[in-house]
Amino acid sequence: MKKREVQASVKDERLVQRRRDQMIKGAVSLFKEKGFHRTTTREIAKAAGFSIGTLYEYIRSKEDVLYLVCDSIYDHVSERLQEDLEDKQGTLESLKHGIANYFRVIDELQEEILVMYQEAKSLTKDALPYVLKKENEMAAMFEKLITLCVENGELNLTESQVKILSHTIIVEGQMWSFRRWTLQKLFSLEEYIELQTEYLFSGINGLSQAQKKGTITK
Repeated sequence: MKKREVQASVKDERLVQRRRDQMIKGAVSLFKEKGFHRTTTREIAKAAGFSIGTLYEYIRSKEDVLYLVCDSIYDHVSERLQEDLEDKQGTLESLKHGIANYFRVIDELQEEILVMYQEAKSLTKDALPYVLKKENEMAAMFEKLITLCVENGELNLTESQVKILSHTIIVEGQMWSFRRWTLQKLFSLEEYIELQTEYLFSGINGLSQAQKKGTITK
């Protein structure tokens, strides 16, 4: 999908990315503490380490910052999952590796993810559909990983089962962020990945067995 353009007056793309990364980091902590609407662009600039004038060289509005927070999450996830689509395609090992990579990205970006889901309603009308579509694209990447396993004979699942499984993986990963106050007291990240992967694959095996017996159809 074509990215929604956030205009900048600076032409150096590497500098634009560096400054925007600083903005994202500063804005996330402010949005989490105060909420999107009570945070000012001047506060974002200060948290990022530069002046309000400099801030407006890289964005046009506060909504642009929130959009950049959301978009950066999907870029990180897509980058990790793309590696698994290119390596060891159609194997259960690649699927398990993709799940683990996704969960680790969630752990790295848990503050951003909390802010995104709390404040996405504040996105502009043109930005919100883009972000929602990116969410579906993320699930579609898992759908592709799972479908490759089906085509390779590694799994026996219907099309509907593949779709629901891809969305289940997305939710199970996000739960590490949403329920972190409890979960992260009980488990390390690697323990969580192991337990959730075991849980997901026990469900997959159950679906496969039911499909073989003919108790579940498309």
